[in-house]
Amino acid sequence: MTTEYSGSGDPTRTMELLWGVQARPSRGPKPRLTIEQITRAAIEVADAEGLPALSMRRVAERLGVGAMSLYTYVPGKAELIDLMVDAVHGDRPGRVETSGGWRERLGQVARANWALYRRHPWMLQVATVRPALGPNALAKYDEELRAVEGIGLTDVEMDSALTLVLQHAVSSARLLVEAAEAQSRTGMTDEEWWAAHAPLLANVFEADRYPVAARVGAAAGEAHQAALSPEYAFEFGLARILDGIGALVESRSG
Repeated sequence: MTTEYSGSGDPTRTMELLWGVQARPSRGPKPRLTIEQITRAAIEVADAEGLPALSMRRVAERLGVGAMSLYTYVPGKAELIDLMVDAVHGDRPGRVETSGGWRERLGQVARANWALYRRHPWMLQVATVRPALGPNALAKYDEELRAVEGIGLTDVEMDSALTLVLQHAVSSARLLVEAAEAQSRTGMTDEEWWAAHAPLLANVFEADRYPVAARVGAAAGEAHQAALSPEYAFEFGLARILDGIGALVESRSG
């Protein structure tokens, strides 16, 4: 899977573009495009065709302009990806509710992020270990931290708890996207694929030799009607993560 790295462009220009502080000419013709229009067009390309298809030329084609004209607005693809990521973070359909318990709030955060990656699977190919901190990304971080505000965790633990939940959403969404991609590439559903391979597996698999795998695999396959269920894995893992955070919170109240 191709990986792009957030923050790999010109950091000064990226921050200027994200925060809208670049110098604006007071004279001359009005710019034909806006940074928002260019960013939205790039997101549409990535959503429809995948991140490897993204290029300044492809975005220009979508906007009906010459490729070179885009460089007067955005230095290059690296900076454009940072703009795209921040814009997507601003597209959250709902806000974290302040009512309810922290488990409900963190669960809401996890599901909102899982849904975000389902809508924009190309986001899974952008490594954000050096994030370009735009206004939407910071607003999202501040809002999500409020899910665990005042429950007894230190500031560092609040950040770590949120990171744990977000990374679970990422890994679960990647599993879902990979499952969909496997079906698209093979033209076969999971049931069809396993049915095609079952005769050979039946000839070589010795249940007595792998008794636990045989029992558990059969139970999971019957429950999911597939080798795995990304949706079940997401909910099961989220519940266990919340249990662990709950144990930590409980230990502070004793």
